[in-house]
Amino acid sequence: MLVGNKCDLENIRDVSVEEGKSLAEEEGLFFMETSALDSTNVQTAFEIVIREIYNNVSRKALNSDAYKAELSGNRVTLVKDGANSSKQGFNCCAR
Repeated sequence: MLVGNKCDLENIRDVSVEEGKSLAEEEGLFFMETSALDSTNVQTAFEIVIREIYNNVSRKALNSDAYKAELSGNRVTLVKDGANSSKQGFNCCAR
């Protein structure tokens, strides 16, 4: 995320909104402007950062070897039970 601050000081701006958006796009980032003086987008910027951190950590946890091992140990499958009984059917929860 690229954040431009002091958007309330429009008359003394060094970087245009278009320049900020362009740089963010080149770097693969989200762009937003904030103002701490009048609280424009400050809370929103923090919420976006927190949500992205949470999503990245969650994605890494789901892709971790420890999590995959835990899932494979708790897997439930359906097994056809034709060889062990006269009825053709399915057994639930066989490992």
